[in-house]
Amino acid sequence: MSARLPPLLRNRDFNLYWAGVALSQIGVRGTTAVNLFHVYDLTGSTALVGIVGLVQGIAVVTLSPLGGTFADRVDRRRLLQATQIVSLFASLALAGLSLGGTIAAWHIYVAVLVNTASSTFDHPTRTALIPALVPRAQLPQAFALVNPTRELAILAGPALGGLLLAVSGPAAMYLFDAMTYVVLIVVLSLLRVPRLDVSAARAMPVLRSMREGASYLRRRSLIWQLLSLDLSTTLLAGWRVILPALAVDILGAGEIAYGLLAAAPSAGALIGTAAILPLLTRAPAGPLVLLGTAAYGLACIALAQSPTLSMALVAGLGIGAMDALASAIRHAAVQLETPDAMRGRVTSLVQVASRGGPALGDANVGWMAALLGPAAALTLGGIVPIVYAAGVAVFGAQVRSYRVLETSTEPGRST
Repeated sequence: MSARLPPLLRNRDFNLYWAGVALSQIGVRGTTAVNLFHVYDLTGSTALVGIVGLVQGIAVVTLSPLGGTFADRVDRRRLLQATQIVSLFASLALAGLSLGGTIAAWHIYVAVLVNTASSTFDHPTRTALIPALVPRAQLPQAFALVNPTRELAILAGPALGGLLLAVSGPAAMYLFDAMTYVVLIVVLSLLRVPRLDVSAARAMPVLRSMREGASYLRRRSLIWQLLSLDLSTTLLAGWRVILPALAVDILGAGEIAYGLLAAAPSAGALIGTAAILPLLTRAPAGPLVLLGTAAYGLACIALAQSPTLSMALVAGLGIGAMDALASAIRHAAVQLETPDAMRGRVTSLVQVASRGGPALGDANVGWMAALLGPAAALTLGGIVPIVYAAGVAVFGAQVRSYRVLETSTEPGRST
């Protein structure tokens, strides 16, 4: 049976790591969804829910370059274990405060800040560790498996969070999250990871190392254009922050419905990922990313204007599917354009947009919803990616003609 599996799936270390990260991501995504609902339940304010995103955005934007720099200059496995321990204590603190009935919104903000700060070191390190686990020839397949796993976690996590909210309250989700960190810490200790030669990176001052990563990324104009399309979908179209109000106040549904709404975009993302992978070998990726960006905006508008739960779920599926069209292309471009020795730094800078954008988008939509109402705020935000994608389609020849498989061969690229 094992002989029939692809070589990557017979890799003991990659399989262990893949399973541990998948379980951890379920806990992270479920806790994020519960954090949003918990703040809304405590305060009744969409604007205060948006502060969760603001806190995340501040941590991502300010700390990501430093996190990526450390991912290229220290033992990546040990760094990952340290970040899991920090997040473990943050989730246990939230669980204890919830069970004691003394939790306040500011406790959640502090925990979100700690978890996000930890993840700014965690995310680029997780990505940079993969080349140490698999041969270079298998890297595209490895990342192709990791990305859908993330979407599965985004699908399962919020659904689990909604179920645990309804049955036991938020403390149950926080305890589950803590358990996943323990599992990943153990998994990391079992991996057989060859040591990365970090002597050159350690010899370089931290600030110079950060500048080197930024300089490398600055020369990749295609990546910058793709990231700008990403930001057009997230900075003013942060759909997550309106979901509690949509589920409770507009649609009159409860916690389980909220969990389903939070999970629907990930279900759509899995569908979108399955659809785009065959297309990438045949069709130019540029038109697909432009289509995905514009259609994402349309799906956000549909979600905002949905009169029923079923229509809102369909719109959520559309959001996820269209995001998958664009994000799969962006991830492939970044990974295939970056040498292994700089992967941590470049990935951390990219996550300023890919993770900081949605977080700041939550804050933007939160205060807009407080002024205009949730539906109007998301509707206006959904117009932005439609207009921006149309502009890039007219003026961005480099994006229009881009193919994922046509990667550069820059000097210094590992072979």
